[in-house]
Amino acid sequence: MTNYDYIEMRFPASAEYVGLVRLTLSGILNRAGASYDDIEDSKIAVSEAVTNAIKHAYKGEVKGDVLVGYVIFDEKVEVIVSDSGQSFDYEETKSELGPYKEDENIDFIREGGLGLFLIESLMDEVNVKKDAGVTISMTKYIAGEQVQPDGERVNII
Repeated sequence: MTNYDYIEMRFPASAEYVGLVRLTLSGILNRAGASYDDIEDSKIAVSEAVTNAIKHAYKGEVKGDVLVGYVIFDEKVEVIVSDSGQSFDYEETKSELGPYKEDENIDFIREGGLGLFLIESLMDEVNVKKDAGVTISMTKYIAGEQVQPDGERVNII
């Protein structure tokens, strides 16, 4: 069993809370030892996921919550954003997530497709689950892997 710390935030699906998510993520990644660039990239990716959950999950008069889970390991931080607003068991949720398939129809991809492209470009791993809502897991490794100028990945010890 892998050891990790888990922090969970639930908030109303309203844009005014995106800054709080970014600030929390920044603090968690800073504490985990992430580089400035990794922190900034992660903040953009997670903001995109949260903003899309807010915009697309709850239509019209329907009100709902967005849930953000931060999972802190020694070598990485995973952020899980769910627009169903239901609490989740990290281990169970993680086992149900899978890679995004291009033919899947997920709301935040409809607007030009840049949302998920941006998230995948900025994070090290991205997995999506479409169920009662959309759950997206984004992982940022902490100084474990870098890319050389020729594109080869190299592990940093």
